[in-house]
Amino acid sequence: HDGDGKLTVTAELPGVDENDIDVSIDGDMLTISGEKRSEHESKEGGVTRSERSYGKFSRSVSLPFEPDSDKVDARFDKGVLKLTIEKPADAHPKARRIEIRH
Repeated sequence: HDGDGKLTVTAELPGVDENDIDVSIDGDMLTISGEKRSEHESKEGGVTRSERSYGKFSRSVSLPFEPDSDKVDARFDKGVLKLTIEKPADAHPKARRIEIRH
């Protein structure tokens, strides 16, 4: 979402622990990466069944400006990562009147 001098990026990351997420900005490139881990164990009779699965992920997005990393707020709540990135002053488009010719 782009508005009010800020860019908001939301990523749904169900089943991913907050400590397994990495957010980085390099120039105008925003990268969200991490690892999803899942473990399940069940016992029936004298048999124990244990399953583990792991998966890494990474997504990069080119932003329309180079943000100041000190002006990025990251929050993680109930499996949703929300980044609020303040736009630099020179990133705001300046409206100008265009003359219509006859």
